Amino acid sequence: MDLYSGEFEILNHRTQETQEDLRSLELEQEQFSLQYHEFINCQNRLQVIQQQNPSPVDAIQRLTQQNKLQQERITSTVNKLVQNRTTLISKFKETIILLQQVQTSVLDRDLIGWKKKQQLAGSDNFDNNLDQIQEWCEILADIIWRNRQQLKSLAYLREKAPFHNDGHAEMQSLVELITSLLSSLVTGTFIIEKQPPQVLKTNTRFQAVVRLLVGAKLNVNMTPPQVKVSIINEAQALQLLRSDLNDGASGVGRPKETSGDIINNTGTMEYSQPTRQLSVNFRNMQLKKIKRAEKRGSESVMDEKFSLLFQTQFNVGSGELEFFVWTLSLPAVVIVHVNQEPHAWATVSWDNAFSETGRNPFVVPDRVVWPRVAEMLNTRFTAGCSQSLTDENLHFLAGKAFRNPSLHDYSQQELSWSQFCKEPLPDRPFTFWEWFYGIMKLTREHLRNLWNEGFIIGFVAKKQAESYLRSKPIGTFLLRFSDSELGGISLAAHREGGIEHLAPFSSKDFAIRSLADRISDLDYLTHLYPSIDKHAAFGRYYTPRGPQTRPDGYVRPEIRTYVPDAMSSAAQSPASIYDHHSGPGSVGSMSQHSHDPGNAYMGAGEEQIDWDQFADIEVNEEDIMNFIPFDLPAFSK
Repeated sequence: MDLYSGEFEILNHRTQETQEDLRSLELEQEQFSLQYHEFINCQNRLQVIQQQNPSPVDAIQRLTQQNKLQQERITSTVNKLVQNRTTLISKFKETIILLQQVQTSVLDRDLIGWKKKQQLAGSDNFDNNLDQIQEWCEILADIIWRNRQQLKSLAYLREKAPFHNDGHAEMQSLVELITSLLSSLVTGTFIIEKQPPQVLKTNTRFQAVVRLLVGAKLNVNMTPPQVKVSIINEAQALQLLRSDLNDGASGVGRPKETSGDIINNTGTMEYSQPTRQLSVNFRNMQLKKIKRAEKRGSESVMDEKFSLLFQTQFNVGSGELEFFVWTLSLPAVVIVHVNQEPHAWATVSWDNAFSETGRNPFVVPDRVVWPRVAEMLNTRFTAGCSQSLTDENLHFLAGKAFRNPSLHDYSQQELSWSQFCKEPLPDRPFTFWEWFYGIMKLTREHLRNLWNEGFIIGFVAKKQAESYLRSKPIGTFLLRFSDSELGGISLAAHREGGIEHLAPFSSKDFAIRSLADRISDLDYLTHLYPSIDKHAAFGRYYTPRGPQTRPDGYVRPEIRTYVPDAMSSAAQSPASIYDHHSGPGSVGSMSQHSHDPGNAYMGAGEEQIDWDQFADIEVNEEDIMNFIPFDLPAFSK
């Protein structure tokens, strides 16, 4: 059942009732006008007769009596008109009070709730009830407009026949109030249906869709307005919010400066008859240049937040009302290189999850209790990888984030922004977020199906994995995310000599051969922990084998994963089995290299490049290739 069906039924009934009352009042006022003119005519005739000499006494008495009766009738009619006007004003007041309540609920609860879901999802994958919200807003717009027109008609009737104590002041107040309601509805329903990317890379095409939910109902589509887009920084957004931007077309409060140049940043709203939507789709916007504020303290360019400002103006009611409306996108971080993505997404994710409604741009808390952080991590992971994180996964992540895996209960612990994405993990060159982001990216791009099937334990410590496997038959294996390498997944197996850990596989490895095929290659792996036959688990993900000989006579070579029998040398070199950082002696796949997605050009033992210093320098790939030494390991575009 429609959430507001009862309220809308009452509002429509009241609006119909006041329309009928207004029509009755109009007829009564017409009757009053006739009576008043008869009274004036009678008075005029009486004055003429009284001036005659000699005066006709009988005629004077008759007209005097008639004049008195007409005056009494007019007085009665006036009292009735005043009473009916007052009653009608009271009915309008009741209607407007209910309209306020429903509109506040729709805009502040439902529409703001929709925006928050959009923000938390960080994507288009959320329960999208925008069409339902539009339907409610259209009903509100229709009822508000009808009541406003009725109030204006009542004001017009009053101008034609003003009376003392007929509720004139209250009526004017109601006209202003319902116009304010309409203004709030129009400005509040100018929304961003499809958000622009929250990590914006310069010179890269991006898209956004803006929609006016009440545009069709108010016939804005008859003269489609043009929407303009600009990018503003935190200070400019704050100035915008503090200004009064609803002063018609004057543009009071529009930001005088922007923080960058966007091409293809204007578009005309279009009406779709099948969907009844008035919207504009910006398909080919591109940020060409960005102006950054000065850094504060330890801030990097990936800490700075911007927002896209969408603004337009249009008329309603044949030019009777003019609106200047605007809306801000979710905060965005501007980058110039893909290596800046991980930290940029940390800034965006923290803001999306922990910003408060009505805040000053773009204020967020510096510390947040773990359950809220866990919810954010789960939302981010689920959006990219479909299957949510388990309580065990989140407990493991808490231990990692707080650098203390021994705590039993993290529910009262507060995680700081610095712990989240600034401070490196113990004995690691990367932060908690960089580690989590690398896992999320690897899973989304290469392991989604296996993760969703539950074939990857993933978030488990190395020693815990060994404990799981020791109690299982030889040939049992499991998959866990690497603690030591970004975006890596390791295979641990129970073999004759003990527990064997393969060097982590990365996205680069899976671009050559999938994880399922690699598991198929290793015959000594028989069962996925706890006791699932590996072919039953991974068989449908094996790559089908084609004919060995091509039509041109050439024989197709095969790439297969091979693991040396390192277990035989375990007694002499245990580190070669148990420590995948032990160098050439490590047990591993055919492909081993540094897998830091945040440092794609960084080899083992090399200094990380500080991309902040190049944040506002535009370079092409050829420039980068010339800049990087040819012997730099693991370089890929």
